[in-house]
Amino acid sequence: MVNPILDVKQECRKLVENAIASAIKSGALPEAELPAFNIEIPSDVTHGDFSTNAAMVSARAFHKAPKMIADAIIGAMQLEGTSFEKVEVAGPGFINFFLGRNWFSQDVLNVLNEKDGYGRTGFGSGKKILVEFVSANPTGPMHIGNARGGAIGDTLASVLDWAGYTVNREFYINDAGNQINKFGLSLSLRYLQICAGEKGSPEDTYMPEDSYHGQDIIDHAQAFYDLHGDAYKDVPEEERRKALVNYALPLNIQGLERDLLRYRIKYDCWFKESSLHESGEAAKVVDMLTEKGYTYESEGALWFKATEFGADKDFVLRRSNGFFTYVVPDIAYHYNKLVTRGYDKAIDVLGADHHGYVPRLKAALQALGVDPDRLDVVLMQMVRLVRGGEVVKLSKRSGKAITLVTLLDDIPIDAARFFFNLREANSQFDFDLDLAVEQTSSNPVYYVQYAHARICSIMSKLASEGISSREVTLDDLNRLTTSEETELIRRIAQFPEEIVDAAKNYDPARITRYTTDLATLFHKFYNACKVIGDDEPLMQARIALCEATRTTLKNALTVLGITAPVSM
Repeated sequence: MVNPILDVKQECRKLVENAIASAIKSGALPEAELPAFNIEIPSDVTHGDFSTNAAMVSARAFHKAPKMIADAIIGAMQLEGTSFEKVEVAGPGFINFFLGRNWFSQDVLNVLNEKDGYGRTGFGSGKKILVEFVSANPTGPMHIGNARGGAIGDTLASVLDWAGYTVNREFYINDAGNQINKFGLSLSLRYLQICAGEKGSPEDTYMPEDSYHGQDIIDHAQAFYDLHGDAYKDVPEEERRKALVNYALPLNIQGLERDLLRYRIKYDCWFKESSLHESGEAAKVVDMLTEKGYTYESEGALWFKATEFGADKDFVLRRSNGFFTYVVPDIAYHYNKLVTRGYDKAIDVLGADHHGYVPRLKAALQALGVDPDRLDVVLMQMVRLVRGGEVVKLSKRSGKAITLVTLLDDIPIDAARFFFNLREANSQFDFDLDLAVEQTSSNPVYYVQYAHARICSIMSKLASEGISSREVTLDDLNRLTTSEETELIRRIAQFPEEIVDAAKNYDPARITRYTTDLATLFHKFYNACKVIGDDEPLMQARIALCEATRTTLKNALTVLGITAPVSM
């Protein structure tokens, strides 16, 4: 696994440290401890490929002007045998480094050697991370928020995997609590309606306001009636509800799994909330908090002293009726993740409406002796669907609210996954339904995929003309000197570091932006540089650059869960 940018930054840092040590030894600089300094890529690479503020931050330590320190550092620096061909002082004391041609050529060889593995790094050191996302209520279909959460969560898990973590994906099934009681009530009412020979509709006033009114409830009740007739008509209400839930809930969960697989999301585990009650884990965390002295009773309810751990207010764990609140299984679930199953880190992708819930959950974990920093939460803002400049809430085909399934009926999966990762999770954005189906360069996913297909077309043309690629050398690749070639190679070299940065910041949108940048640079290269020509070494070098670009694009699209077509 290679990371060209990280490697050369470390080389640059070592050069500076060694030069300062030499300058101190020669007397050019006084004896002093070197402060922390940065190595950065300048926004304008004509000023250098890398830059450091080492001289600026050392002014107080060395009691000299930064410009004088920078001159001393450069005077003591040995570039022979390094990746750099020259170094300069700029402005008040910035030190700029310029890469040699061999570095760029070696980057192309890196991609050709790494192939499908190019971009993977060991940054995560194999640490175990559990990413939980979507976790939609199993009592109904997935909405657009779940569609965005699915794309973000699945791609984040992929990014972390490529960054060197051991990653598992998990869906938390809320198969207990109030929503299941409401589900059972709704099914029971519809079933009794059918037994009475009545036909209901989602708008039926027969249903209480706080029940589920969807067509799916009617369909489940009818299917149950078709199997059992009115055998459950006169049984106790609790028995009827239980039978209906036991019938309908597994079907809904199967439907969630089927629809998410269609969306190219495959979970490693489907974890049931009910298992926390059945195993006693939910009760156990309450007992542990009580034993540690972090609970108290008030008006018959059991409260957790959350404010002692930085939360905004205390909250109820067990109501006066003896039932746990919804937060208890959530605490038990995260304790299970981090302690019972031993994940180093748990990451939840949740809607922005959970912002107040997160500190309370972290407070409970801290009270249980778990480092709250081992839980990270990605809060996701809402997305608006737009068509023809207008906000859309209903499906054109069904006239009903747009769900994940109805969206994928109208929008290619590639477009859905790409568009939902166009912005950071914490930003709101408009999903342009018209743009998502356009087959033009205005559509960002089409634009990126077209770059990959264009390279495949170049390779096919070479084959049709009897031209085959050969193994290229550094000397061959050193012929790639145009600005278009250099900038394309530079961006290819940044892919592993983009993966690391996306993993650090939990921001898979960095990868969509990266693919767009890379596609743009390839199109510029293609328009400026003729691949097939009489200069055989240059032609082979450009073929190699095309192949390196194709590999990098494909790998980046693989991270995003998006196809890399060979033709369009």
